[in-house]
Amino acid sequence: MTPQSDNARAAPMMVASMAAFAVEDLFLKTAASALPPGQVLALTGGAGALIFWAIAARQGERVLSLQALRGAALVRTLSEAAAAMLYITALALAPLSVNAALLQASPLVVTLGAALVLGEKVGWRRWSAIGLGFLGVLIILRPGAEGFQLAGLLTVGCVVVLAARDLATRTMPASVGSLQLSAWAYMGMVPAGLLLMLIAGDAPAPVAPARWAQLGGALISGIAGYYLVVLAMRRGEVSVVAPFRYTRLVFAVVLAMVFLGERPDGWTLTGSALVILSGLYAFARERRRAG
Repeated sequence: MTPQSDNARAAPMMVASMAAFAVEDLFLKTAASALPPGQVLALTGGAGALIFWAIAARQGERVLSLQALRGAALVRTLSEAAAAMLYITALALAPLSVNAALLQASPLVVTLGAALVLGEKVGWRRWSAIGLGFLGVLIILRPGAEGFQLAGLLTVGCVVVLAARDLATRTMPASVGSLQLSAWAYMGMVPAGLLLMLIAGDAPAPVAPARWAQLGGALISGIAGYYLVVLAMRRGEVSVVAPFRYTRLVFAVVLAMVFLGERPDGWTLTGSALVILSGLYAFARERRRAG
């Protein structure tokens, strides 16, 4: 297999994974609009943990290991749990299209964190791209304006926490398996969901059959998205495949318009364009620097 043929196979996988994650967000939003968000998080986390645990056991990979409770692995699990708390709450309160747009700033925050925390060299061009991306975030949020997206701040917080997760992943020993990490990430959502219910003062609500279907749809699409994104990142070059992550916004906007009746305004679309363009430019600079 040549790098070109690998990339040609990996890129559609990345696009498919982003479509799956957008579908997951749609199911989670509809479920969290009818059930306590913390309950949704705990139920999907518990089911996902069982699935990844079974897969890990089938492949002979240990899940219960002290390695998962130390150092970078522990930081990653806690970050996943905190990000899930913020994002499920944001999904319940803010439009799906706004959440999806703000989530696209994640690669820029990771680049910023890598420079500030890990000491990676970032040139003025990529610093400019980061600044432009953050300007796009401000345009989406519109602080001080009538259309200010207060709930969007939860997604911004989620993006920051996800950056901490990704930075922790970079420093993690190779002996910690990906299935082990995935199982612990889902397990961490259970206490996170219960804590969110406690903070919000929510009592467990009965789950109607339609809600079980939504939770099942979120679980299946989320696991499919995770599997596809892992395949894409392993098979293709990161600098080529990673920019296709931005297709998630396209899928999310289409789903929000068709199923939720959302109509993103000009400010949201303008801010989204700035975030995406700045992210693509940062990817291009990183690829040129690596070459």
